[in-house]
Amino acid sequence: MPDISTLLLFSVAALALTASPGPDMLLIASRSAAQGRIAGLATWSGIAAGTYCHALAAAFGLTQLFLAVPVAYDAVRYAGAAYLLYLAWKAVTSKDPSYEQTGSASIRKTHTATVMFRQGLLTNLLNPKMAIFVLALFPQFIVPETGSVAVQIMVLATILNTIGFLINGFIILSASRIGSILSGSKWSRTLSQYLLGTVFVGLALRLAFDNRK
Repeated sequence: MPDISTLLLFSVAALALTASPGPDMLLIASRSAAQGRIAGLATWSGIAAGTYCHALAAAFGLTQLFLAVPVAYDAVRYAGAAYLLYLAWKAVTSKDPSYEQTGSASIRKTHTATVMFRQGLLTNLLNPKMAIFVLALFPQFIVPETGSVAVQIMVLATILNTIGFLINGFIILSASRIGSILSGSKWSRTLSQYLLGTVFVGLALRLAFDNRK
């Protein structure tokens, strides 16, 4: 395992990265504001699970495919953009952005959490720039002589997700609080749906027209 100083240095880098506004933070904040804490936390959980998947892919050399075969990178990128556009359409056409109207409250909450987790996971997995990011950052803190590279990568992913939870937890609570204040009227709920849809469209365009650099 890397020594404490290496892990602390990685933690500082992870803190700087997660605290910087980016697509994940924007998605989590907009979800929390439009649909509440459960949706925001479930979305973050999906993104965190996606980070572990990217870390595993990097550990076993699968991420190198994006560097070796540009068409693979573009295929995933365009699939991710298409999925985000689908989510934008769902956001603006749904009668209730939070959950289905049928069933008990507990069932609706479970449905909401499951759907938002899956959406967070897929948006993360279909973002090849996240894979390249993990491949570029993590090896700088890996010491092969100290143990399994795969285990070290997963430890770094856990540190990144833990710091991300602290940062995004604050975002979730703040955004959901603001959303609850503004959710008293039908007009404000409709506005939140369109704002969420706009966020998805913006993320889709960013992904579709961005390159690997």
